[in-house]
Amino acid sequence: MSVARLDDGAGGGLRLGVVLLSTDETLEFEARQVLAGRPVNLLHTRIYSDHAVTPHGLRAMEARLADAVGLLPQGLRAVGYACTSATVFIGPDAVAARVQSVHPGVAVTNPISAVVDGLKALEATRIAMITPYSAQVAAPMRAFLEARGITVVREVSFDEEDDRRVARIPEDTTLEAIGAAAQAGDVEAVFASCTNLRTFGVIDAAENAFGVPVISSNQALIWDMLARAGVDARGWGPGRLFGTGDHDDP
Repeated sequence: MSVARLDDGAGGGLRLGVVLLSTDETLEFEARQVLAGRPVNLLHTRIYSDHAVTPHGLRAMEARLADAVGLLPQGLRAVGYACTSATVFIGPDAVAARVQSVHPGVAVTNPISAVVDGLKALEATRIAMITPYSAQVAAPMRAFLEARGITVVREVSFDEEDDRRVARIPEDTTLEAIGAAAQAGDVEAVFASCTNLRTFGVIDAAENAFGVPVISSNQALIWDMLARAGVDARGWGPGRLFGTGDHDDP
């Protein structure tokens, strides 16, 4: 049987790519909650990541990025590198360069840059931060944010170095941590960091209970990828962030 013609494929031709850590069990599950039934095809590849979250292990992923992203098909509208902490240690520009060496001209984002854009969209500059990280990983992240005009006024950490265990932190535990962090004076938003930390089931409840926006790594990354692909995704995902329109740098 010969094929008379070809169409644009699954998702109507809007293809996004994401580079997941080998230890990540959460992002795909949460992304499906945003994209199910939408005309978007989110394509995944994986990159090896040591289960121990250390500065050395995070930096080591830079050398593997081009090979990992090379397994994604061409013609993508945007690519997300799905590691918040590694982007801090590698640098957003270096991440983009590695991705674009294989996919020239594609829009590239990552969770920490997406969080900065999201906080800007929500006009929040004083935040509380929830992380699963040890101090040696959390401190550079705090410095990254503060260098971009975001003051971390309170920090709560689960002090968990094994990324496999991060995926098992219950959402009600994360909700309790958000509540504790939101009680700090003059907090304008709460940032829950790490793509392996589950949050989608509690973001709306936390915002309603504590009265401030809650941004997670996965929520911001998905929101930013859609914005960079030119999609108006208002109402697609949880939280006040998905109530905003495209940000200033699509």
